[in-house]
Amino acid sequence: MPRSPLPRNIRHPEFECMERGALLRLQTERLKNTVAYCYERVPFYRTRMDQAGVKPSDIRTLDDLKLIPFTTKNDLRDNYPFGMFAVPQKELVRIHSSSGTTGNPTVVGYTREDLDVWSDVCARFITAAGVTAEDTVQIAFGYGLFTGGFGLHYGMEKVGAAVIPASSGNTRRQIKLMKDFGATVLVCTPSYSLYIADTMREMGVDPSELKLRVGLFGAEPWSDRMRDRIEETLDIHATDNYGLSEIIGPGVSGECVFKDGMHIQEDHFLAELINPDTLETVERDSGRSGELVLTSLTKKALPMLRYRTKDLTRLTGKPCACGRTTARMEKTSGRTDDMLIIRGVNVFPSQIESVLLEVENVEPHYQIIVENQNNLDRLEVQVEVSEALFHDEMRRLHEHHLKLKRAMESTLGIGLDLKLVEPKTIARSEGKAKRVIDKRSI
Repeated sequence: MPRSPLPRNIRHPEFECMERGALLRLQTERLKNTVAYCYERVPFYRTRMDQAGVKPSDIRTLDDLKLIPFTTKNDLRDNYPFGMFAVPQKELVRIHSSSGTTGNPTVVGYTREDLDVWSDVCARFITAAGVTAEDTVQIAFGYGLFTGGFGLHYGMEKVGAAVIPASSGNTRRQIKLMKDFGATVLVCTPSYSLYIADTMREMGVDPSELKLRVGLFGAEPWSDRMRDRIEETLDIHATDNYGLSEIIGPGVSGECVFKDGMHIQEDHFLAELINPDTLETVERDSGRSGELVLTSLTKKALPMLRYRTKDLTRLTGKPCACGRTTARMEKTSGRTDDMLIIRGVNVFPSQIESVLLEVENVEPHYQIIVENQNNLDRLEVQVEVSEALFHDEMRRLHEHHLKLKRAMESTLGIGLDLKLVEPKTIARSEGKAKRVIDKRSI
């Protein structure tokens, strides 16, 4: 178990613990203002709403949000670079962008007010995770055009913690910094935290030599089983947080110390769930998964109306033991556009991860390879085994292979080729893990 209990702090109880009726009234007022703001200042939204026959005056309640068309990532790309902005460029104080590996990148910007809000919503989930002004935080996210590092950085400083802006890469140096500077909090992707743990073992560094007690992880989907592995390996509390650059960056939601879903900052972001195929609403607390759709309520530079995140999750409004009254979202189970369709069957990498983390003597490092052979899709999953199993007798290795293959095929409902590979065979990532190689599109 992690080495120390976590404090139970709430940064802004007047918003995070707001009575539900008062919160809905605040959201309604901010929604009406945001829609009018977008219609007045962003030609894209004015045109889109006019085409749908919707005027700002039609938005009187939260239910009226459904009258407004969805916004997608392609809309940002089509209006590259600044066509979606609501303020002139002279009012921007920060510009970030995606990598743009296909077509135009998505560009996001912030006013000074936006940055203040961004820092504050990050400070909220940072506080909820148990970080205080007494902590020293090592941020192993990339900085630059990626929003993750900056959001956590300024949120940590707002909390009063000391920040080590290590950025990503140079893992052995990361570990030396943790030891020498006494880092108590680690910020990075969950997959990179396991890479750090692997490197620690290679260096002969025991987690007990470090002061780490909390990890704040995000930027990629990860399962509860991976959380268990991280907590066990690094001897820390591992918490999840969620955000996306188009909305603000990290800070949309984050877990409290009870780790029972990520609290959404509902005074700033309005969350919906839809069926990605029918676009019909998926009701909160229905138990059904849906695509998360977000509307910003306070953004100035780049307001977003009904942005389709492509992330699949569930929402609940049930009370949390921490006392916060905001709705919570589950860990994302995957993305609608990351979903693989293999011979008519929907396959998500998270399903594979959940299976392999149930089986002993395999590592949480895997890769999915999809290719078409003779007009038939073929799915191969490569999984690393432990050092002990790899060097064990062939019979035991074969038994593990059969056990894992059967478990995956049962979960996925599809046949696959499983390849157990030597430890450290699969390339490690210092950022988001590249889990899927789809050769059908090459």
